[in-house]
Amino acid sequence: MKMAISIPNALYEDAEKTALFMGIPQNRLFELALKEFLDRHDGQMITQKINDVYEKIDTREFDRYLNAGLEPTRDLTKNDAW
Repeated sequence: MKMAISIPNALYEDAEKTALFMGIPQNRLFELALKEFLDRHDGQMITQKINDVYEKIDTREFDRYLNAGLEPTRDLTKNDAW
């Protein structure tokens, strides 16, 4: 697919130099750069979606389970020498 984009001259010149150095066409450089950018931000989008789900959950119903094993563990280890 073809598309036209506008970028600052300095960025274009840097891309042109980089493509020449790498021995690849400029369109391949832009393809690689866009792919890397999208891959890097994909994880952030997934994390945000998970956070959105967790924000809707009322966690108060789980409070009684949070420290359920704490007292038995203290009892088991009260005479341990650390």
